[in-house]
Amino acid sequence: QVQLVESGGGLVQPGGSLRLSCVASGSEDSYTIAWFRQAPGKEREGISCISANDGSAFYARSVKGRFTISRDDPKKNTVYLQMDSLKPDDTAVYYCATDVACSNLFIMPLGSGSWGQGTQVTVSS
Repeated sequence: QVQLVESGGGLVQPGGSLRLSCVASGSEDSYTIAWFRQAPGKEREGISCISANDGSAFYARSVKGRFTISRDDPKKNTVYLQMDSLKPDDTAVYYCATDVACSNLFIMPLGSGSWGQGTQVTVSS
């Protein structure tokens, strides 16, 4: 099964930016990869997704216009999440995952995919 490793989290002031990376290894296949986040006491939220087939990108309403998902050569399976205009409400642990369903209405795991260990993003002054 593919392994995922996230990086790039940290502490940033409101209005600042961070870029998260998700590196997939252990397979030569190309995967549709999504980003999720979970804040303390809140449900996990699917926030962005990029298709393996055509690079289509999807965003949750909460991040649309502020976050940008991208990927390098699909065979390398590295996906980035550029996060701009960060708000305190963006504070959460961010995870990437495979085996996901993505659309303009929802981003959700399908149950059998791989997950990374997560990277903490804290937005605070």
